[in-house]
Amino acid sequence: MKVDGFLLAIIGAVLLALVAPGLGLPEGPLHLGVVTRAGIALVFFLHGANLSPAALRAGASNWRVHLAVQATTYVVFPALGFALFFGLAPWLGVEARLGIFFLCALSSTISSSVAMTSLAGGNVAAAVFDASLSGILGMVITPALMAVVAAVEGRGIALLPAIRDVMEVLLLPFAAGQVLRGVVAPLLAARKPLVQSLDRGVIVLIVYSAFCESTASGLWHSQSPLVIAAIGLIAAALLALVLTLTTLGARALGFSLPDEVTTVFCGSKKSLANGAPIARILFAGTPAMGMIMLPLLLYHQLQLVVCAVLARRYAERIAGEG
Repeated sequence: MKVDGFLLAIIGAVLLALVAPGLGLPEGPLHLGVVTRAGIALVFFLHGANLSPAALRAGASNWRVHLAVQATTYVVFPALGFALFFGLAPWLGVEARLGIFFLCALSSTISSSVAMTSLAGGNVAAAVFDASLSGILGMVITPALMAVVAAVEGRGIALLPAIRDVMEVLLLPFAAGQVLRGVVAPLLAARKPLVQSLDRGVIVLIVYSAFCESTASGLWHSQSPLVIAAIGLIAAALLALVLTLTTLGARALGFSLPDEVTTVFCGSKKSLANGAPIARILFAGTPAMGMIMLPLLLYHQLQLVVCAVLARRYAERIAGEG
């Protein structure tokens, strides 16, 4: 397997934050509070310009798959998150449990869901529709779910201001990209590596900034390595459980194999590309933001590795049946 440069960049950002946290504080020398906010808006503008309305229309009719995917993302996952948040209270601190719930409250990925579905021979049109719809819904649903859980812990998130901030930084640039797609899309098509590098670069900066704040607050000195290992095991268990549920659910509903592939990959994924910006907005100034993002970072890498293996197995099955 090739070394994942993006993963190495994230690991490097975390290590740098542990040894030089002062550089990445929001008001530090790099002014990452302003820089990451502007970068997030630019990235979502580019996402909007890249999204083809024709591709969405092509996959819109398969409502049973869409219902299964969105229900998994915004009903099954949050239900599991609620159970873990309250059930793990005797063993994990509130920051780690908020991070686990934040993972469960996020939207599905777009690029990797579609890429894995295509590799496996699944219904790509439906995957494009579901992954895109999930990301748009998550701009409202994720802050709402986090506000509910934070209120239970007495850490209230002002819901309407949170949604307004997400709309301003994510949805409005996304909508502007859609409006200007005719002008911008041809330019982006010729510069795909640059666009991808910008997207990933903003995520790395957000991760660096989050871990700088946590390091500067002394958070990591109070955390046992066993806590981090436990979070990794919980992320792996969540992934295994949801992959099993989506597979069995798709078969119980009588989906074709290509539709099963779409349901499994779109329903089980969680988006670091959306999660990092939303965390930056919802938890701005929170010293524990690094811990809150940690479950998502671990889950993100696990899902890529496991789903790549599953995609190849699905591709072999579909080729055999053909």
